[in-house]
Amino acid sequence: MDTVDRDLEKAEAEASHDRVQSNKSEEHEPIRRTSSGSTTTTTTSSSVSVVREEIGMSRVNTTRDLERRPTGLSRIETQRSQHSGTVGRSLTSRQSKKPLPAFGDGKPYPPPLPEQEEYVVEFDGPDDPLHPQNWPMKKKVFLAVILGYTTLVSAFTSSIFSAATSAVAAYFHVSTEVGILGLSLYVLGFATGPILWAPLSELKGRRLPLLFGMFGFSIFSVGVATGKDLQTVMLCRFFSGVFGSSPLAIVAAVFSDMFDNKTRGLAITLFSMTVFSGPLLAPFIGGFVTESYLGWRWTQYIAAIMGLVAFGLDLLFLEETYPPIVLVGKAAELRRRTKNWGIHAKQEEIEVDFGELVSKNFSRPLRILFTEPIVLLLSIYMSFIYGLLYLFLTAYPIVFQQIHGMNGGVGGLPYFGMILGQLIAGLYIALTQPSYNRKLEANNNVPIPEWRLPPVIIGGVSFACGLFWFAWSGYKADIHWIVPTLSGIMTGFGLLAIFLQSLNYIVDAYLMFAASAIAGNTFLRSLAGAVFPLFSQYMFRAMGVNWAGTLLGCVAVVLVPIPIIFYRYGAVIRKKSKFAPTLPKPEPVGFDGGD
Repeated sequence: MDTVDRDLEKAEAEASHDRVQSNKSEEHEPIRRTSSGSTTTTTTSSSVSVVREEIGMSRVNTTRDLERRPTGLSRIETQRSQHSGTVGRSLTSRQSKKPLPAFGDGKPYPPPLPEQEEYVVEFDGPDDPLHPQNWPMKKKVFLAVILGYTTLVSAFTSSIFSAATSAVAAYFHVSTEVGILGLSLYVLGFATGPILWAPLSELKGRRLPLLFGMFGFSIFSVGVATGKDLQTVMLCRFFSGVFGSSPLAIVAAVFSDMFDNKTRGLAITLFSMTVFSGPLLAPFIGGFVTESYLGWRWTQYIAAIMGLVAFGLDLLFLEETYPPIVLVGKAAELRRRTKNWGIHAKQEEIEVDFGELVSKNFSRPLRILFTEPIVLLLSIYMSFIYGLLYLFLTAYPIVFQQIHGMNGGVGGLPYFGMILGQLIAGLYIALTQPSYNRKLEANNNVPIPEWRLPPVIIGGVSFACGLFWFAWSGYKADIHWIVPTLSGIMTGFGLLAIFLQSLNYIVDAYLMFAASAIAGNTFLRSLAGAVFPLFSQYMFRAMGVNWAGTLLGCVAVVLVPIPIIFYRYGAVIRKKSKFAPTLPKPEPVGFDGGD
Protein backbone atom coordinates (compact mmCIF):
# COMPACT_ATOMS: atom_id res chain seq x y z
CA MET A 1 0.00 0.00 0.00
CA ASP A 2 1.54 3.33 -1.03
CA THR A 3 1.33 6.74 0.59
CA VAL A 4 -1.67 7.86 -1.44
CA ASP A 5 -3.67 4.77 -0.48
CA ARG A 6 -2.81 5.28 3.18
CA ASP A 7 -3.86 8.95 2.96
CA LEU A 8 -7.14 7.99 1.36
CA GLU A 9 -7.87 5.27 3.88
CA LYS A 10 -7.19 7.72 6.70
CA ALA A 11 -9.33 10.38 5.03
CA GLU A 12 -12.17 7.92 4.59
CA ALA A 13 -11.99 6.83 8.21
CA GLU A 14 -11.95 10.41 9.49
CA ALA A 15 -14.80 11.41 7.20
CA SER A 16 -16.83 8.43 8.29
CA HIS A 17 -16.18 9.24 11.96
CA ASP A 18 -17.24 12.87 11.45
CA ARG A 19 -20.43 11.78 9.80
CA VAL A 20 -21.31 9.32 12.51
CA GLN A 21 -20.90 12.06 15.09
CA SER A 22 -23.07 14.52 13.16
CA ASN A 23 -25.68 12.22 11.69
CA LYS A 24 -25.57 8.50 12.47
CA SER A 25 -28.49 7.75 10.24
CA GLU A 26 -26.78 8.99 7.07
CA GLU A 27 -25.75 6.24 4.70
CA HIS A 28 -22.01 5.80 4.04
CA GLU A 29 -20.64 4.14 0.94
CA PRO A 30 -17.08 2.81 1.26
CA ILE A 31 -14.46 3.43 -1.38
CA ARG A 32 -13.81 0.71 -3.91
CA ARG A 33 -10.23 0.26 -5.05
CA THR A 34 -8.93 -1.34 -8.17
CA SER A 35 -5.50 -2.44 -9.24
CA SER A 36 -3.62 -0.97 -12.13
CA GLY A 37 -0.30 -2.51 -13.09
CA SER A 38 1.81 -3.80 -10.23
CA THR A 39 0.88 -1.10 -7.74
CA THR A 40 -2.46 -0.85 -5.98
CA THR A 41 -3.93 2.55 -6.70
CA THR A 42 -7.18 4.35 -6.16
CA THR A 43 -9.06 5.67 -9.15
CA THR A 44 -11.54 7.71 -7.17
CA SER A 45 -11.36 11.52 -7.43
CA SER A 46 -13.67 14.32 -6.45
CA SER A 47 -13.85 15.42 -10.04
CA VAL A 48 -11.92 12.80 -11.97
CA SER A 49 -12.42 9.06 -12.34
CA VAL A 50 -11.01 8.21 -15.72
CA VAL A 51 -12.01 4.96 -17.30
CA ARG A 52 -9.36 3.45 -19.50
CA GLU A 53 -9.99 -0.01 -20.94
CA GLU A 54 -6.49 -0.21 -22.29
CA ILE A 55 -4.90 0.09 -18.83
CA GLY A 56 -7.46 -1.97 -16.94
CA MET A 57 -8.97 0.72 -14.74
CA SER A 58 -12.56 0.59 -13.51
CA ARG A 59 -15.10 3.34 -12.90
CA VAL A 60 -15.99 3.99 -9.25
CA ASN A 61 -18.19 6.50 -7.51
CA THR A 62 -16.97 9.28 -5.25
CA THR A 63 -18.26 9.66 -1.72
CA ARG A 64 -19.35 13.11 -0.66
CA ASP A 65 -17.20 13.03 2.47
CA LEU A 66 -14.05 12.38 0.47
CA GLU A 67 -14.62 15.60 -1.45
CA ARG A 68 -13.67 17.40 1.76
CA ARG A 69 -10.25 15.74 1.74
CA PRO A 70 -8.68 17.12 -1.45
CA THR A 71 -5.00 16.43 -0.75
CA GLY A 72 -4.85 12.76 -1.64
CA LEU A 73 -7.35 13.26 -4.43
CA SER A 74 -5.30 15.99 -6.08
CA ARG A 75 -2.31 13.67 -5.94
CA ILE A 76 -4.27 10.95 -7.68
CA GLU A 77 -5.39 13.30 -10.43
CA THR A 78 -1.81 14.29 -11.12
CA GLN A 79 0.12 11.12 -10.39
CA ARG A 80 -2.28 8.36 -11.32
CA SER A 81 -4.82 9.46 -13.89
CA GLN A 82 -2.58 11.63 -16.01
CA HIS A 83 0.39 9.32 -15.81
CA SER A 84 -1.57 6.16 -16.51
CA GLY A 85 -2.95 7.67 -19.68
CA THR A 86 0.48 8.63 -20.99
CA VAL A 87 2.27 6.64 -23.64
CA GLY A 88 4.92 4.25 -22.33
CA ARG A 89 3.15 3.42 -19.06
CA SER A 90 2.74 -0.26 -19.95
CA LEU A 91 5.94 -1.79 -21.26
CA THR A 92 4.96 -5.32 -22.23
CA SER A 93 6.68 -4.90 -25.59
CA ARG A 94 9.96 -4.17 -23.78
CA GLN A 95 9.98 -7.31 -21.63
CA SER A 96 12.89 -9.56 -22.60
CA LYS A 97 13.20 -13.32 -22.14
CA LYS A 98 16.99 -13.24 -22.44
CA PRO A 99 19.01 -14.19 -19.34
CA LEU A 100 20.47 -11.34 -17.33
CA PRO A 101 24.09 -10.54 -18.20
CA ALA A 102 26.79 -10.44 -15.55
CA PHE A 103 26.83 -7.27 -13.47
CA GLY A 104 30.46 -6.67 -14.45
CA ASP A 105 33.88 -6.38 -12.88
CA GLY A 106 33.17 -9.43 -10.75
CA LYS A 107 30.53 -7.61 -8.73
CA PRO A 108 27.42 -9.44 -7.55
CA TYR A 109 24.00 -7.98 -8.20
CA PRO A 110 23.15 -5.48 -5.44
CA PRO A 111 20.21 -6.14 -3.11
CA PRO A 112 16.77 -4.87 -4.24
CA LEU A 113 15.92 -1.25 -3.52
CA PRO A 114 13.01 -0.26 -1.24
CA GLU A 115 9.54 0.22 -2.69
CA GLN A 116 9.70 2.46 -5.76
CA GLU A 117 6.68 4.48 -4.61
CA GLU A 118 8.63 5.80 -1.63
CA TYR A 119 10.81 7.80 -4.03
CA VAL A 120 7.99 9.29 -6.13
CA VAL A 121 7.53 13.04 -5.63
CA GLU A 122 4.07 14.52 -5.18
CA PHE A 123 2.47 17.93 -4.87
CA ASP A 124 2.35 19.03 -1.26
CA GLY A 125 -1.42 19.19 -1.00
CA PRO A 126 -3.94 21.20 -3.03
CA ASP A 127 -2.28 24.52 -2.10
CA ASP A 128 1.23 23.61 -3.27
CA PRO A 129 2.62 26.79 -4.93
CA LEU A 130 4.36 24.62 -7.53
CA HIS A 131 1.03 23.61 -9.02
CA PRO A 132 0.12 25.98 -11.90
CA GLN A 133 -3.38 26.53 -10.55
CA ASN A 134 -1.81 28.00 -7.40
CA TRP A 135 0.41 30.48 -9.23
CA PRO A 136 -0.29 34.19 -8.53
CA MET A 137 -3.12 35.53 -10.67
CA LYS A 138 -0.89 38.25 -12.12
CA LYS A 139 1.49 35.62 -13.41
CA LYS A 140 -1.30 33.54 -14.91
CA VAL A 141 -2.87 36.56 -16.61
CA PHE A 142 0.52 37.61 -18.02
CA LEU A 143 1.11 34.14 -19.45
CA ALA A 144 -2.47 34.06 -20.79
CA VAL A 145 -1.87 37.30 -22.68
CA ILE A 146 1.35 35.93 -24.19
CA LEU A 147 -0.39 32.71 -25.20
CA GLY A 148 -3.33 34.70 -26.59
CA TYR A 149 -0.94 36.68 -28.77
CA THR A 150 0.75 33.44 -29.89
CA THR A 151 -2.60 32.01 -30.95
CA LEU A 152 -3.58 35.29 -32.63
CA VAL A 153 -0.44 35.19 -34.79
CA SER A 154 -1.25 31.71 -36.04
CA ALA A 155 -4.90 32.53 -36.77
CA PHE A 156 -4.00 35.92 -38.30
CA THR A 157 -1.60 34.30 -40.77
CA SER A 158 -4.23 31.85 -41.92
CA SER A 159 -6.27 34.58 -43.61
CA ILE A 160 -3.81 37.36 -44.44
CA PHE A 161 -2.95 35.33 -47.53
CA SER A 162 -6.57 35.52 -48.70
CA ALA A 163 -6.07 39.14 -49.73
CA ALA A 164 -3.07 38.11 -51.82
CA THR A 165 -4.57 35.14 -53.68
CA SER A 166 -5.35 37.12 -56.83
CA ALA A 167 -1.89 38.73 -56.81
CA VAL A 168 -0.21 35.36 -56.30
CA ALA A 169 -2.29 33.83 -59.10
CA ALA A 170 -1.31 36.66 -61.45
CA TYR A 171 2.37 36.49 -60.45
CA PHE A 172 2.65 32.75 -61.14
CA HIS A 173 0.18 32.80 -64.08
CA VAL A 174 -2.39 30.43 -62.59
CA SER A 175 -6.11 30.66 -61.92
CA THR A 176 -7.59 32.33 -58.83
CA GLU A 177 -8.79 28.93 -57.57
CA VAL A 178 -5.18 27.71 -57.56
CA GLY A 179 -4.21 30.85 -55.66
CA ILE A 180 -6.83 30.03 -53.02
CA LEU A 181 -4.95 26.77 -52.37
CA GLY A 182 -2.46 28.84 -50.38
CA LEU A 183 -5.27 29.56 -47.92
CA SER A 184 -6.63 26.01 -47.91
CA LEU A 185 -3.25 24.31 -47.52
CA TYR A 186 -2.43 26.43 -44.48
CA VAL A 187 -5.70 25.45 -42.82
CA LEU A 188 -5.07 21.83 -43.88
CA GLY A 189 -1.87 22.11 -41.85
CA PHE A 190 -4.10 23.07 -38.92
CA ALA A 191 -5.81 19.70 -39.39
CA THR A 192 -2.68 17.55 -39.43
CA GLY A 193 -0.44 19.34 -36.93
CA PRO A 194 -2.48 18.73 -33.75
CA ILE A 195 -2.23 14.97 -34.25
CA LEU A 196 1.44 15.47 -33.36
CA TRP A 197 1.41 18.47 -31.04
CA ALA A 198 -1.33 17.45 -28.60
CA PRO A 199 0.07 14.00 -27.68
CA LEU A 200 3.56 15.49 -27.50
CA SER A 201 2.23 18.03 -25.00
CA GLU A 202 0.94 15.18 -22.83
CA LEU A 203 4.28 13.35 -23.04
CA LYS A 204 6.88 16.15 -22.82
CA GLY A 205 4.78 19.04 -21.49
CA ARG A 206 3.19 22.11 -23.04
CA ARG A 207 6.20 24.42 -23.38
CA LEU A 208 8.38 22.39 -25.73
CA PRO A 209 5.84 21.86 -28.55
CA LEU A 210 4.77 25.51 -28.34
CA LEU A 211 8.36 26.65 -28.83
CA PHE A 212 8.99 24.20 -31.65
CA GLY A 213 5.72 25.19 -33.28
CA MET A 214 6.27 28.94 -33.29
CA PHE A 215 9.89 28.64 -34.46
CA GLY A 216 8.94 26.36 -37.36
CA PHE A 217 5.98 28.57 -38.20
CA SER A 218 8.24 31.63 -38.50
CA ILE A 219 10.82 29.85 -40.66
CA PHE A 220 8.25 28.53 -43.12
CA SER A 221 6.55 31.93 -43.28
CA VAL A 222 9.86 33.34 -44.48
CA GLY A 223 9.92 30.49 -46.99
CA VAL A 224 6.55 31.61 -48.38
CA ALA A 225 7.73 35.21 -48.64
CA THR A 226 10.89 34.27 -50.53
CA GLY A 227 9.50 31.41 -52.64
CA LYS A 228 10.67 31.51 -56.27
CA ASP A 229 8.00 29.20 -57.64
CA LEU A 230 4.41 28.25 -56.86
CA GLN A 231 5.16 24.83 -55.41
CA THR A 232 7.57 26.34 -52.88
CA VAL A 233 4.96 28.86 -51.80
CA MET A 234 2.26 26.20 -51.42
CA LEU A 235 4.44 23.69 -49.57
CA CYS A 236 5.76 26.32 -47.19
CA ARG A 237 2.18 27.52 -46.53
CA PHE A 238 1.21 23.96 -45.61
CA PHE A 239 4.13 23.42 -43.22
CA SER A 240 3.63 26.88 -41.80
CA GLY A 241 0.10 25.74 -40.93
CA VAL A 242 1.39 22.46 -39.44
CA PHE A 243 3.73 24.29 -37.08
CA GLY A 244 1.28 27.14 -36.55
CA SER A 245 -1.36 24.67 -35.32
CA SER A 246 0.65 24.08 -32.15
CA PRO A 247 -0.99 26.89 -30.12
CA LEU A 248 -4.45 25.97 -31.45
CA ALA A 249 -4.04 22.44 -30.11
CA ILE A 250 -2.26 23.23 -26.83
CA VAL A 251 -3.15 26.69 -25.49
CA ALA A 252 -6.64 25.72 -24.32
CA ALA A 253 -5.10 22.79 -22.43
CA VAL A 254 -2.54 25.17 -20.89
CA PHE A 255 -5.43 27.31 -19.65
CA SER A 256 -7.04 24.21 -18.14
CA ASP A 257 -3.72 23.55 -16.36
CA MET A 258 -3.51 27.06 -14.90
CA PHE A 259 -7.11 28.07 -14.20
CA ASP A 260 -9.69 26.35 -12.03
CA ASN A 261 -13.36 25.85 -12.78
CA LYS A 262 -14.29 29.37 -11.69
CA THR A 263 -11.84 31.18 -13.97
CA ARG A 264 -11.23 28.74 -16.81
CA GLY A 265 -14.21 29.99 -18.78
CA LEU A 266 -12.87 33.54 -18.94
CA ALA A 267 -9.41 32.29 -19.89
CA ILE A 268 -10.71 30.22 -22.78
CA THR A 269 -12.77 33.24 -23.85
CA LEU A 270 -9.46 34.94 -24.61
CA PHE A 271 -8.29 31.89 -26.55
CA SER A 272 -11.49 31.66 -28.59
CA MET A 273 -11.48 35.36 -29.43
CA THR A 274 -7.94 35.10 -30.79
CA VAL A 275 -8.86 32.04 -32.86
CA PHE A 276 -11.78 33.83 -34.51
CA SER A 277 -10.70 37.46 -34.46
CA GLY A 278 -7.32 36.73 -36.03
CA PRO A 279 -8.69 35.59 -39.40
CA LEU A 280 -11.05 38.60 -39.51
CA LEU A 281 -8.40 41.21 -38.65
CA ALA A 282 -6.04 40.06 -41.38
CA PRO A 283 -7.91 40.59 -44.69
CA PHE A 284 -8.02 44.39 -44.64
CA ILE A 285 -4.37 44.56 -43.55
CA GLY A 286 -3.41 42.11 -46.27
CA GLY A 287 -5.48 44.06 -48.77
CA PHE A 288 -3.74 47.35 -48.10
CA VAL A 289 -0.29 45.69 -48.05
CA THR A 290 -0.91 43.83 -51.31
CA GLU A 291 -2.12 46.97 -53.11
CA SER A 292 0.82 49.04 -51.82
CA TYR A 293 4.36 49.08 -53.17
CA LEU A 294 5.26 46.32 -50.69
CA GLY A 295 3.39 43.64 -52.64
CA TRP A 296 1.99 40.26 -51.64
CA ARG A 297 5.26 38.86 -50.26
CA TRP A 298 5.17 41.28 -47.34
CA THR A 299 1.97 39.68 -46.09
CA GLN A 300 4.20 36.74 -45.16
CA TYR A 301 7.13 38.80 -43.93
CA ILE A 302 4.73 40.43 -41.48
CA ALA A 303 3.56 36.98 -40.35
CA ALA A 304 7.17 35.82 -39.86
CA ILE A 305 8.06 38.89 -37.79
CA MET A 306 4.98 38.41 -35.60
CA GLY A 307 5.84 34.73 -35.21
CA LEU A 308 9.41 35.44 -34.13
CA VAL A 309 8.11 37.92 -31.54
CA ALA A 310 5.75 35.24 -30.20
CA PHE A 311 8.60 32.70 -30.13
CA GLY A 312 10.78 35.13 -28.18
CA LEU A 313 8.06 35.86 -25.63
CA ASP A 314 7.33 32.15 -25.16
CA LEU A 315 11.04 31.33 -24.83
CA LEU A 316 11.66 34.02 -22.20
CA PHE A 317 8.50 33.91 -20.10
CA LEU A 318 6.51 30.71 -20.66
CA GLU A 319 6.88 28.12 -17.89
CA GLU A 320 5.78 24.51 -17.93
CA THR A 321 2.15 24.06 -16.80
CA TYR A 322 1.51 20.32 -17.28
CA PRO A 323 1.45 18.95 -13.69
CA PRO A 324 3.31 15.64 -14.34
CA ILE A 325 6.15 17.55 -16.03
CA VAL A 326 6.17 20.12 -13.22
CA LEU A 327 6.81 17.19 -10.87
CA VAL A 328 9.66 16.06 -13.13
CA GLY A 329 11.31 19.42 -12.53
CA LYS A 330 10.69 19.13 -8.80
CA ALA A 331 12.25 15.66 -8.72
CA ALA A 332 15.32 16.86 -10.65
CA GLU A 333 15.89 19.67 -8.15
CA LEU A 334 15.50 17.29 -5.20
CA ARG A 335 18.01 14.87 -6.74
CA ARG A 336 20.55 17.65 -7.14
CA ARG A 337 20.11 18.98 -3.63
CA THR A 338 19.83 15.68 -1.73
CA LYS A 339 22.16 13.57 -3.90
CA ASN A 340 19.50 10.86 -3.75
CA TRP A 341 19.39 9.43 -7.27
CA GLY A 342 16.25 7.42 -6.55
CA ILE A 343 13.93 10.45 -6.29
CA HIS A 344 11.80 10.74 -9.42
CA ALA A 345 8.39 11.69 -10.77
CA LYS A 346 5.90 9.19 -12.12
CA GLN A 347 6.32 10.65 -15.58
CA GLU A 348 9.99 9.65 -15.54
CA GLU A 349 9.07 5.98 -15.33
CA ILE A 350 7.93 6.20 -18.93
CA GLU A 351 9.94 4.47 -21.63
CA VAL A 352 8.56 5.34 -25.04
CA ASP A 353 7.78 2.39 -27.25
CA PHE A 354 7.04 3.22 -30.89
CA GLY A 355 4.11 0.84 -31.24
CA GLU A 356 2.52 2.15 -28.07
CA LEU A 357 3.34 5.69 -29.13
CA VAL A 358 1.27 5.26 -32.27
CA SER A 359 -1.57 3.30 -30.70
CA LYS A 360 -2.07 5.40 -27.57
CA ASN A 361 -1.02 8.94 -28.37
CA PHE A 362 -0.93 9.66 -32.07
CA SER A 363 -4.17 7.77 -32.57
CA ARG A 364 -5.79 8.96 -29.33
CA PRO A 365 -7.15 12.26 -30.74
CA LEU A 366 -8.77 10.36 -33.62
CA ARG A 367 -10.12 7.67 -31.30
CA ILE A 368 -11.67 10.28 -29.05
CA LEU A 369 -13.07 12.11 -32.06
CA PHE A 370 -14.77 9.10 -33.63
CA THR A 371 -15.73 7.08 -30.52
CA GLU A 372 -17.01 9.86 -28.26
CA PRO A 373 -20.45 11.13 -29.37
CA ILE A 374 -19.99 14.43 -27.55
CA VAL A 375 -16.71 15.22 -29.28
CA LEU A 376 -17.91 13.96 -32.67
CA LEU A 377 -21.20 15.86 -32.86
CA LEU A 378 -19.84 19.07 -31.37
CA SER A 379 -16.88 18.82 -33.75
CA ILE A 380 -19.26 18.51 -36.69
CA TYR A 381 -21.10 21.63 -35.49
CA MET A 382 -17.87 23.53 -34.85
CA SER A 383 -16.48 22.34 -38.20
CA PHE A 384 -19.42 23.90 -39.99
CA ILE A 385 -18.95 27.14 -38.04
CA TYR A 386 -15.20 27.16 -38.63
CA GLY A 387 -15.62 26.32 -42.31
CA LEU A 388 -17.95 29.27 -42.73
CA LEU A 389 -15.40 31.52 -41.06
CA TYR A 390 -13.01 30.80 -43.93
CA LEU A 391 -15.81 30.71 -46.48
CA PHE A 392 -16.54 34.33 -45.52
CA LEU A 393 -12.99 35.16 -46.67
CA THR A 394 -14.20 34.51 -50.23
CA ALA A 395 -17.89 35.43 -49.77
CA TYR A 396 -17.27 38.92 -48.37
CA PRO A 397 -15.08 39.93 -51.35
CA ILE A 398 -17.91 38.83 -53.68
CA VAL A 399 -20.42 41.03 -51.85
CA PHE A 400 -18.32 44.07 -51.00
CA GLN A 401 -15.72 44.14 -53.78
CA GLN A 402 -17.58 42.70 -56.76
CA ILE A 403 -21.14 43.86 -55.99
CA HIS A 404 -20.39 47.11 -54.11
CA GLY A 405 -17.13 47.92 -55.92
CA MET A 406 -14.76 48.35 -52.95
CA ASN A 407 -11.01 47.77 -53.27
CA GLY A 408 -9.11 45.03 -51.43
CA GLY A 409 -8.25 47.09 -48.36
CA VAL A 410 -11.59 48.84 -47.86
CA GLY A 411 -13.41 45.64 -48.78
CA GLY A 412 -11.89 43.98 -45.71
CA LEU A 413 -13.30 46.53 -43.27
CA PRO A 414 -16.82 45.00 -43.16
CA TYR A 415 -15.29 42.09 -41.24
CA PHE A 416 -15.35 44.41 -38.23
CA GLY A 417 -19.09 43.75 -38.03
CA MET A 418 -18.27 40.14 -37.15
CA ILE A 419 -15.51 41.24 -34.77
CA LEU A 420 -18.04 43.48 -32.97
CA GLY A 421 -20.39 40.53 -32.65
CA GLN A 422 -17.58 38.47 -31.13
CA LEU A 423 -16.81 41.20 -28.61
CA ILE A 424 -20.47 41.25 -27.58
CA ALA A 425 -20.43 37.47 -27.20
CA GLY A 426 -17.29 37.66 -25.06
CA LEU A 427 -18.91 40.30 -22.87
CA TYR A 428 -22.03 38.17 -22.55
CA ILE A 429 -19.97 35.17 -21.45
CA ALA A 430 -18.10 37.30 -18.91
CA LEU A 431 -21.35 38.66 -17.45
CA THR A 432 -22.73 35.15 -16.97
CA GLN A 433 -19.61 34.04 -15.07
CA PRO A 434 -21.01 35.01 -11.62
CA SER A 435 -24.10 32.90 -12.30
CA TYR A 436 -21.90 29.96 -13.20
CA ASN A 437 -19.80 30.43 -10.06
CA ARG A 438 -22.91 30.43 -7.87
CA LYS A 439 -24.05 27.13 -9.36
CA LEU A 440 -20.54 25.76 -8.90
CA GLU A 441 -20.49 26.68 -5.19
CA ALA A 442 -23.96 25.21 -4.72
CA ASN A 443 -22.65 21.91 -6.14
CA ASN A 444 -19.64 21.73 -3.76
CA ASN A 445 -17.34 23.18 -6.44
CA VAL A 446 -17.90 20.17 -8.68
CA PRO A 447 -18.35 21.42 -12.27
CA ILE A 448 -21.18 20.11 -14.43
CA PRO A 449 -20.08 20.43 -18.07
CA GLU A 450 -23.64 20.91 -19.32
CA TRP A 451 -23.81 24.27 -17.58
CA ARG A 452 -21.67 25.58 -20.43
CA LEU A 453 -24.21 24.82 -23.16
CA PRO A 454 -27.03 27.44 -22.94
CA PRO A 455 -24.92 30.12 -24.68
CA VAL A 456 -24.20 27.59 -27.44
CA ILE A 457 -27.94 27.22 -28.03
CA ILE A 458 -28.45 31.00 -28.08
CA GLY A 459 -25.42 31.43 -30.33
CA GLY A 460 -26.73 28.81 -32.74
CA VAL A 461 -29.98 30.69 -33.24
CA SER A 462 -28.12 33.99 -33.65
CA PHE A 463 -25.70 32.49 -36.18
CA ALA A 464 -28.47 31.07 -38.36
CA CYS A 465 -30.35 34.37 -38.32
CA GLY A 466 -27.17 36.22 -39.29
CA LEU A 467 -26.68 33.95 -42.31
CA PHE A 468 -30.19 34.62 -43.60
CA TRP A 469 -29.67 38.36 -43.00
CA PHE A 470 -26.40 38.37 -44.95
CA ALA A 471 -27.87 36.32 -47.81
CA TRP A 472 -30.85 38.58 -48.49
CA SER A 473 -29.12 41.93 -47.88
CA GLY A 474 -25.88 41.39 -49.77
CA TYR A 475 -26.99 39.98 -53.09
CA LYS A 476 -27.54 43.30 -54.90
CA ALA A 477 -25.96 46.75 -54.89
CA ASP A 478 -29.31 48.52 -54.34
CA ILE A 479 -29.15 47.59 -50.66
CA HIS A 480 -26.68 49.79 -48.77
CA TRP A 481 -23.43 48.04 -47.83
CA ILE A 482 -23.95 48.73 -44.13
CA VAL A 483 -26.89 46.30 -44.05
CA PRO A 484 -24.90 43.13 -44.86
CA THR A 485 -22.07 44.50 -42.72
CA LEU A 486 -24.38 44.66 -39.69
CA SER A 487 -25.42 41.05 -40.26
CA GLY A 488 -21.91 40.21 -39.10
CA ILE A 489 -22.91 41.20 -35.56
CA MET A 490 -25.25 38.21 -35.33
CA THR A 491 -22.92 35.79 -37.13
CA GLY A 492 -19.94 36.97 -35.09
CA PHE A 493 -21.90 36.58 -31.84
CA GLY A 494 -22.92 33.08 -32.86
CA LEU A 495 -19.41 32.14 -33.99
CA LEU A 496 -17.79 32.94 -30.65
CA ALA A 497 -20.64 31.74 -28.42
CA ILE A 498 -20.80 28.37 -30.16
CA PHE A 499 -17.07 27.84 -30.40
CA LEU A 500 -16.16 29.15 -26.95
CA GLN A 501 -18.70 27.29 -24.87
CA SER A 502 -18.39 24.12 -26.92
CA LEU A 503 -14.67 24.22 -26.26
CA ASN A 504 -15.29 24.84 -22.55
CA TYR A 505 -17.69 21.91 -22.54
CA ILE A 506 -15.09 19.58 -24.09
CA VAL A 507 -12.41 20.73 -21.63
CA ASP A 508 -14.72 20.27 -18.64
CA ALA A 509 -15.88 16.89 -19.87
CA TYR A 510 -12.45 15.41 -20.63
CA LEU A 511 -10.08 17.29 -18.27
CA MET A 512 -6.62 15.66 -18.44
CA PHE A 513 -7.37 14.32 -21.93
CA ALA A 514 -8.50 17.77 -23.03
CA ALA A 515 -5.49 18.27 -25.29
CA SER A 516 -6.25 15.10 -27.27
CA ALA A 517 -9.97 15.86 -27.40
CA ILE A 518 -9.26 19.38 -28.66
CA ALA A 519 -6.76 17.97 -31.16
CA GLY A 520 -9.40 15.67 -32.62
CA ASN A 521 -11.82 18.57 -32.75
CA THR A 522 -9.21 20.78 -34.40
CA PHE A 523 -8.47 18.10 -36.99
CA LEU A 524 -12.07 17.89 -38.19
CA ARG A 525 -12.86 21.60 -38.14
CA SER A 526 -9.60 22.46 -39.86
CA LEU A 527 -10.50 20.07 -42.68
CA ALA A 528 -13.72 22.03 -43.08
CA GLY A 529 -11.81 25.30 -42.97
CA ALA A 530 -9.53 24.03 -45.75
CA VAL A 531 -12.30 22.72 -48.00
CA PHE A 532 -14.99 25.41 -47.72
CA PRO A 533 -13.05 28.20 -49.50
CA LEU A 534 -12.39 25.91 -52.48
CA PHE A 535 -16.06 25.57 -53.43
CA SER A 536 -17.43 28.83 -52.05
CA GLN A 537 -16.86 30.93 -55.16
CA TYR A 538 -18.44 28.32 -57.41
CA MET A 539 -21.44 28.02 -55.08
CA PHE A 540 -22.05 31.76 -54.75
CA ARG A 541 -21.68 32.34 -58.47
CA ALA A 542 -23.93 29.43 -59.44
CA MET A 543 -26.66 29.94 -56.83
CA GLY A 544 -26.29 33.65 -56.16
CA VAL A 545 -25.49 35.20 -52.81
CA ASN A 546 -29.11 35.04 -51.67
CA TRP A 547 -29.77 31.33 -52.27
CA ALA A 548 -26.28 30.16 -51.33
CA GLY A 549 -26.61 32.00 -48.04
CA THR A 550 -30.09 30.55 -47.53
CA LEU A 551 -28.71 27.02 -47.99
CA LEU A 552 -26.03 27.63 -45.38
CA GLY A 553 -28.60 29.15 -43.02
CA CYS A 554 -30.79 26.07 -43.31
CA VAL A 555 -27.85 23.82 -42.42
CA ALA A 556 -27.17 26.03 -39.39
CA VAL A 557 -30.79 25.59 -38.28
CA VAL A 558 -30.50 21.80 -38.58
CA LEU A 559 -27.44 21.82 -36.29
CA VAL A 560 -29.03 23.92 -33.52
CA PRO A 561 -30.52 20.86 -31.69
CA ILE A 562 -27.07 19.32 -31.04
CA PRO A 563 -26.27 21.39 -27.91
CA ILE A 564 -29.90 21.05 -26.77
CA ILE A 565 -29.56 17.26 -26.82
CA PHE A 566 -26.33 17.37 -24.83
CA TYR A 567 -27.83 19.85 -22.35
CA ARG A 568 -30.57 17.34 -21.63
CA TYR A 569 -28.72 14.02 -21.95
CA GLY A 570 -25.01 14.87 -21.77
CA ALA A 571 -24.54 13.46 -18.27
CA VAL A 572 -25.99 10.10 -19.33
CA ILE A 573 -23.75 9.99 -22.40
CA ARG A 574 -20.64 10.82 -20.38
CA LYS A 575 -21.28 7.95 -17.98
CA LYS A 576 -20.71 5.55 -20.86
CA SER A 577 -17.49 7.26 -21.97
CA LYS A 578 -14.06 5.62 -21.81
CA PHE A 579 -12.30 8.97 -21.41
CA ALA A 580 -14.66 11.40 -19.67
CA PRO A 581 -14.58 11.68 -15.86
CA THR A 582 -17.41 10.49 -13.67
CA LEU A 583 -19.07 13.45 -11.97
CA PRO A 584 -21.72 13.63 -9.26
CA LYS A 585 -25.30 14.00 -10.39
CA PRO A 586 -26.05 17.72 -10.81
CA GLU A 587 -28.65 19.53 -8.81
CA PRO A 588 -31.52 20.97 -10.88
CA VAL A 589 -30.55 24.38 -12.25
CA GLY A 590 -32.38 26.99 -14.24
CA PHE A 591 -31.80 27.75 -17.90
CA ASP A 592 -30.14 31.11 -17.31
CA GLY A 593 -27.29 30.91 -19.81
CA GLY A 594 -24.50 30.71 -17.25
CA ASP A 595 -20.95 30.22 -18.42
